[in-house]
Amino acid sequence: MNKNNSYQFVHYRWDDLEAKKLDPVGRLVYRSNLLGSDQRITNTGGGNTSSKITETDPLTKQSVEILWVKGSGGDLRTCKKENFSSLYQEKLLSLQPLYLKSEKRGPKTEIEDSMVGMYTHCTYNLNPRVPSIDTPLHSFIPYKHVDHTHPNAVIAIAAAKNAKDLIKKIYGEDVIWIPWQRTGFDLGLKLQDICKQHPEAKGAVLGQHGLINWANDDKECYDRTLNLIERAAAYLAEHDRSEITFHGRKYMALEGKQRREAFVQILPWLRGQVSQSEGRRTGTIQDDELTLQFVNSVDAQRLAELGTSCPDHFLRTKVKPLYVDWDPQGETLVQLKMKLNEGLIKYRHDYAHYYNRCKHADSPGMRDPNPSVILIPALGMITWGKDKSESRVTAEFYNCAVEVMKGAEAIDEYVSLPQQEAFDIEYWLLEEAKLRRMPPEKEMARQIVCVIGAGSGIGKEVAHRLAKEGAHVACADLNRVAVTSTAKEIIDNRGAGIGVGGAGISGCGPAISLEVDVTRRESVRTMLEEVVLAYGGLDAVAVTAGIFVPPDTSGHIPDDKWALTYAVNVTGAYVVADEAGKLWRDQSLPANLVLTTSVNGVVVKEGSAAYDTSKAAANHLVRELAVELAPLVRVNGVAPATVVEGSSMFPRDRVVASLAKYRIAYSENESDEALRTKLAKFYADRTLTKQRITVADQAEAVLLLMSSRLGKTTGHILNVDGGLQEAFLR
Repeated sequence: MNKNNSYQFVHYRWDDLEAKKLDPVGRLVYRSNLLGSDQRITNTGGGNTSSKITETDPLTKQSVEILWVKGSGGDLRTCKKENFSSLYQEKLLSLQPLYLKSEKRGPKTEIEDSMVGMYTHCTYNLNPRVPSIDTPLHSFIPYKHVDHTHPNAVIAIAAAKNAKDLIKKIYGEDVIWIPWQRTGFDLGLKLQDICKQHPEAKGAVLGQHGLINWANDDKECYDRTLNLIERAAAYLAEHDRSEITFHGRKYMALEGKQRREAFVQILPWLRGQVSQSEGRRTGTIQDDELTLQFVNSVDAQRLAELGTSCPDHFLRTKVKPLYVDWDPQGETLVQLKMKLNEGLIKYRHDYAHYYNRCKHADSPGMRDPNPSVILIPALGMITWGKDKSESRVTAEFYNCAVEVMKGAEAIDEYVSLPQQEAFDIEYWLLEEAKLRRMPPEKEMARQIVCVIGAGSGIGKEVAHRLAKEGAHVACADLNRVAVTSTAKEIIDNRGAGIGVGGAGISGCGPAISLEVDVTRRESVRTMLEEVVLAYGGLDAVAVTAGIFVPPDTSGHIPDDKWALTYAVNVTGAYVVADEAGKLWRDQSLPANLVLTTSVNGVVVKEGSAAYDTSKAAANHLVRELAVELAPLVRVNGVAPATVVEGSSMFPRDRVVASLAKYRIAYSENESDEALRTKLAKFYADRTLTKQRITVADQAEAVLLLMSSRLGKTTGHILNVDGGLQEAFLR
């Protein structure tokens, strides 16, 4: 292993032994992953890397030079070979005369944007990965390897008022300064000329954008990237203003418990407010030390109003955040809500004005005018996105923006991009085309659903089914081990998403696990608070938790077991609905509640009086809640017949007892699964369809009731029983 311990501000991770095992493309992926793994080097989804590699042309069998460059939409930390475009270098260079013969060329010209469509014509070996708009930067630099990164330290200097002089002071002749220019073909040509005019240069700083550097050896290119970032970070560290950063503190942060309580109080209402225009939003909380230092500072309001500098940042954070000037020592949470409401109204007005002032004749229509970043003194930051991954990335990017402002203000004066430049990137037709290429959202996308009883059986299947359709799922159960396993399975199947923003549970992925005892109101309330802190709100609840207590050998059900049955099957469901209802009323978005009842609620069965009567009560509870929670919340029930396979309510002893009760022959030597199959077949034969009822059938019914497909149905009990005559509607 090659060890280099000389770096203070970045992690050096290159391993010669590991790199030697890899082919040239594998080494590019390796280098990219190393760079992306350190957030001080580049942010999630930002930057790109390339290598010019000799390959064999599949048609001519001749050796050709191929540019392998990270394609559009990839992330350096996680990218693989399939995330890289491969393009004939000769063909890319041949585009230059085509561009140069145009009389109108340069940033924001028709020819500039049209060149992007030409890159696919240079594709090598039918590679389907869409090339990045940064492709010419990598192609035209006359070196084998190029790294383009977005380190906070370098961007801080690039966003300073006197950036050009500072770059000269820090790097001498090693790095060339290029004033702000939108990336594209023309910038690629400028870099090509710089390399010719300054053969000694190792890289360039792009004004308010980032770092690009090069070398003819891939390890040397990696080393150079880290070295240049280290030099910038060291300079900033020398000028750190410590306690007087952002001109010092204006407000005191609330303690952790107080912040939690405040977030729980405001988040559902706030989510409702920002979800009115373009669909529901998922939230992420950031209240780390740096964020609190910024929002509590004297300069926070001034700097927030300026907006961000790096285009990668404001594509997520919008042209500026919403800063709410709330004094936690002198004002209440009620006053905070009032200020938030006033701030949102003004923000929407300002955003519409920004759009109308900056738009062009061919600009896409105005997008969501609500902020994606909200800054509150004493509390921290709340970010919003269409899903958890997007809101985490937004938080991460504004964290980067704060680091940039901190550094720039320490050495000089922070300068943001002019609003017209910001608009021309936010509403760039190429960005619009990228948005249109996105796959359509799934049925339950943007929904935050809590599944109670998700540790096993029907609840586990429901959690998986809703997650498959795009829902964020809070998996809750009395069995913490089991429900943790369910949440992990969902994340393993779906992926954790990208972005490293979020504090505590708010840094979660598309699923979380929570312990809950539905017989205790405080436990239910705490669980819902965790859901709010994780995602910002709640859209639906599925209660699948239930209990069946068989009578003793004499046919008697003890009083405590009778009470427990009702506590779980009826009262627990009511408590969940009651607590969730408070949240939903505050959020003011249409919501869903689905209770799992049973056909036993209308079918009399010997030996299950406690269970059957509790389920009858649950059936009526559905109707009562539908009335009570209307019109905001739809309440429905799913009534299974006996679900044996996959259910946690059929341990071996209950299966054996049922087989004996129905005089079904069995052997003590038979496996649990074999016995369950026998019992399931017996139950199936009693139905009109002669089909076994599974947990998957119940999950499908829950999905149907929660979806928009039954958006006008409430107070209904949907039997999923294979056609059990005794359970027909009466």
